[in-house]
Amino acid sequence: MERSSDIELRLLIEAIYLKYSYDFRDYSGASIKRRVQHALRQLDCATISALQERVLHDPAAFMRLLQFLTIPVSEMFRDPGHFLEIRREVVPLLRTYPSIKIWIAGCSTGEEVYSMAILLREEGLLERTIIYATDINPHSLEKAKQGIFTLDSVQAYTRNYLASGGKREFSEYYNSAYGYAIFDKTLRENVTFADHSLATDSVFSETQLISCRNVLIYFNKKLQERALGLFHESLCHRGFLALGSKETLDFSTYGKQFEALVKQERIYRKS
Repeated sequence: MERSSDIELRLLIEAIYLKYSYDFRDYSGASIKRRVQHALRQLDCATISALQERVLHDPAAFMRLLQFLTIPVSEMFRDPGHFLEIRREVVPLLRTYPSIKIWIAGCSTGEEVYSMAILLREEGLLERTIIYATDINPHSLEKAKQGIFTLDSVQAYTRNYLASGGKREFSEYYNSAYGYAIFDKTLRENVTFADHSLATDSVFSETQLISCRNVLIYFNKKLQERALGLFHESLCHRGFLALGSKETLDFSTYGKQFEALVKQERIYRKS
């Protein structure tokens, strides 16, 4: 017999979809459950049913809940070895295209966007690249557009940058003021920030590289397959797909439609 809390959770997720068109129905059950339990305490609701009633009648409460459901946590040049292999293995092939389109899916608050833009600038490719940075969280997208991060976090980003093969002083890319680092606005001149859901939306452009790191781990198998299908459809012939360190194509129906370029760093190439 299904537990009452599990029934409440399914009803909440269904209510969110019907009311706000955000589709969490195929997200990992355990992950969603943890996030909702945390939200209950922060939003001062005794039960999931009480939370459901509140978000159905209060859009502001839903936007607060959305911050818990989407976990906007990231860092610049996360897993430096991954970015080092992008420089070594992917960039030389990207150079062969007269113009480049890159999709960063699930861009959160923009750390990966700025990491990619800095890497491309150092490799002389940023000016002929369009970056599509997408997420379902409007607050995260707004923060990404601003390009402002705490100086405390930038210390760690600097270490990552150097380990990823960075070619300059990292401080050249930002100005500091009042405890914050404000990143060079020219890094985002070719970036289009947009709302896009891997659960409900379709492909919008042909791309040479897609980076979707540490997003698929929050999806169930069905939604993972949907997302990988979108990526396969969006990528040009022999395009590149970059995943997170705990993600793989090994057990996907799309596994045979990609080859591992740098398997250890989860960098794949469309067959």
